[in-house]
Amino acid sequence: MSTKLNLSSSPFRNRVLPWTVTGVVALASILALLFIAQATFQTNKQAEAAEGEVAALRKEMAALNQKAKEIESTLTPEQKRTLKSAHTLVDRKRFSWSRLFTDLEAALPGSVRVARIMVKEVGADGDRSVADLDLVVVSKSPTTITQMIKDMASEGVFRAELISQSLQRGRGETGEEYEMLVRYVPRFGAPAAAANRNDRPVDAAGEGTRGR
Repeated sequence: MSTKLNLSSSPFRNRVLPWTVTGVVALASILALLFIAQATFQTNKQAEAAEGEVAALRKEMAALNQKAKEIESTLTPEQKRTLKSAHTLVDRKRFSWSRLFTDLEAALPGSVRVARIMVKEVGADGDRSVADLDLVVVSKSPTTITQMIKDMASEGVFRAELISQSLQRGRGETGEEYEMLVRYVPRFGAPAAAANRNDRPVDAAGEGTRGR
C-alpha cells in the first residue's frame, strides 16, 4: 500500500468563498443603510409636517386671541360686566353640590360637623369647576381641626386656611366654631372615597346658607 503526498509548493486554496462572504456582507450593509436612510427620511418628513400643523394652530390661536381682544375693546363697561356675569352663571351651573358634599364627607372626620358653607366664587380650571368656599365647622378638639387641615392639603381636593375660631353659641351647645377659607378643586373621575375615620355623613345643616 503506497501513500501519496502533496509536495506542491502552492497547496490548493478556495479563493471564491471569502469573496462570496465579503460580497454578501457588503450587500447586507448597503441594504441596511438604505433602510435606515429611508426610515430617517420618513421620520423627518413626519416631524416637519407635525411642526407645520403646530405652527398653523399657533397662528390660528394667536389670530383668535387678537380678534377676541379687539371685540373686548369695543365693549362698553356695562357689556363687560354682563359678559362676566354670564361666565359666572355658566360656571355655577357646571358646579356640582352633590359632588362637593361627597368629597367633603370623605375629608371631614366624623367628630367634625358642618355649621355653614357658602360658595364665594366659582371658576374653571380646564374641564373642571373650581370654587372658593366659606366653610364653618364645629369641633370639640382643636387638634382634630389642625390634623384635618393637614390631611386636606395632602389629599389635594381641599386647601383650607383657618381665619377665625370662636365658642359655639346656643343653649347646650359644646365645642368651638372654626371658620375657614377653602379652595375646592375636585379630582377628575369619581369622587373621593370616604375615609375610615368618617363614621357618619356630613351634617349639611348649613346648606341653606350656601351661595346662589
